[in-house]
Amino acid sequence: MIVATNNKGKLEEIRKILSDYKIYSLKDKNLDIDVVEDEDTFIGNAKKKAIEIYNILHEETIADDSGLCINCLDGFPGVMTHRFLGDDATDKMRNEYLINEVNKYGDRSAQVVCNIVYYDGENTIVGAGILEGFISKECRGNNGFGFDEIFELPNGLTLAEISPKEKNEISARSLALKDLRNKINVLKK
Repeated sequence: MIVATNNKGKLEEIRKILSDYKIYSLKDKNLDIDVVEDEDTFIGNAKKKAIEIYNILHEETIADDSGLCINCLDGFPGVMTHRFLGDDATDKMRNEYLINEVNKYGDRSAQVVCNIVYYDGENTIVGAGILEGFISKECRGNNGFGFDEIFELPNGLTLAEISPKEKNEISARSLALKDLRNKINVLKK
């Protein structure tokens, strides 16, 4: 199965969660491509990536899109989570911006939403996962990537303060991958 990503952290997480499948990266297939994420939903972006990569490699492909949806900001940054400050922005810049915005409001609640799409040329299957939490008041932790250091769990720890193993058990991507795996297993029976 091909994973339509160039993100090393995401690929490692997917390989751990789907350890019962042989997972190939785009790099493993000598494919250097970034599919433009220009859809207005997580499912739309994931489906677009899965289909485009399948059409090039003609192998089962999974692709995901995920993001941070902050309640007091009406779901912002949502599908723009990794792009809302432009292509040159760092995780640190995005995280500090979001903390500053959320500090203007009383409600710090947020969700990490992930949709993963499997496409094999005939079947399209969607896995979904949502992780509830809060935006922390400062960046904390060294484990993880993206917004992990500002997404605080109900237990008070950020995703970057828990171990990768703990994160893989509860993350929105983990929940979406488990949902997807169950649906693929039904399809293949």
